[in-house]
Amino acid sequence: MKKIFLIPNTLGNTNINTVIPIQVQKEIKSLRLFFVENIRTARRYLKKIDPSFPINDCQFFEINKRTTNEDINRYFSKLSSDVGIISESGAPAVADPGAQIVAIAHQKGWQIIPLTGPSSILLALMASGMNGQNFAFVGYLPKDKLPREKRIRALEEISRKQKQTQIFIETPYRNQALFESLLKICHPSTMLCIAKEITTTEEYIKTLPIIKWQKQKPDIHKKNVIFLIDSNPKNQ
Repeated sequence: MKKIFLIPNTLGNTNINTVIPIQVQKEIKSLRLFFVENIRTARRYLKKIDPSFPINDCQFFEINKRTTNEDINRYFSKLSSDVGIISESGAPAVADPGAQIVAIAHQKGWQIIPLTGPSSILLALMASGMNGQNFAFVGYLPKDKLPREKRIRALEEISRKQKQTQIFIETPYRNQALFESLLKICHPSTMLCIAKEITTTEEYIKTLPIIKWQKQKPDIHKKNVIFLIDSNPKNQ
C-alpha cells in the first residue's frame, strides 16, 4: 500500500530541530515525491532539514486553492512511490489545500500518515487558557467591515450559548482592522486571546477581557496571528 505523509513545517524563522522531531526529519528525507504550495519554499525547507538533500532527484506537484480534483487525480497517476505533503506553515491539511489531497488519497486506498509538528491553532488554544474541551476553528472572517462585524457578533453568541471557544485567523495586513472590530463589537467581559508568531523569537501570547484590551494595542500589523474569543469568563 502506498503511503502519503503529512509533513509539518515551521511556523516562522525557527530552528528546525526545536519544532520538527528527528524521527520526522528521517521520514522526510526518505521521500522524493512531494505535493507543495510553492516549489521554491518547499525546496528551501528540505535543504534546512538536510543541506545535502538530493533536490534534483525530487518531483514536486504544486497545489493551491485553484487546484481541481482533476488536477490531483492527474498528479496521482504520476506517483510511483510514497509521497509527502508539505505545508507552507505548520500542519498540512488544516486551513490548507492539502486536505483536498488527503480526501482523494482516502478514496484511492492510500495509507495516510500524519507526522508530528507545530500547529499554530492548537498551540494558541493550549496557551489561551480558554475552553479546550469545546472549540471551533472558523478560518478567515469576512474582509469587509460590516460583514466582519456581523460575523463577530454571531461567533460571540455561539461562544456564549455553546460555551465554545471560537478560533480564527486573518491576513496579516488586516490584523489591526480585525482587532478594532473585536474591541467595538464584543462585550467588555468577553475574553480575547492574541497569539502572535508562535514558536519564533517574536512570540507573544496574551489573554485578556475586551475591556482591558481597549487600553493596550499589541503590535500585530503584518504578523502571523491566531485570534480566540470565549464569551464565558467563568472558564478562565
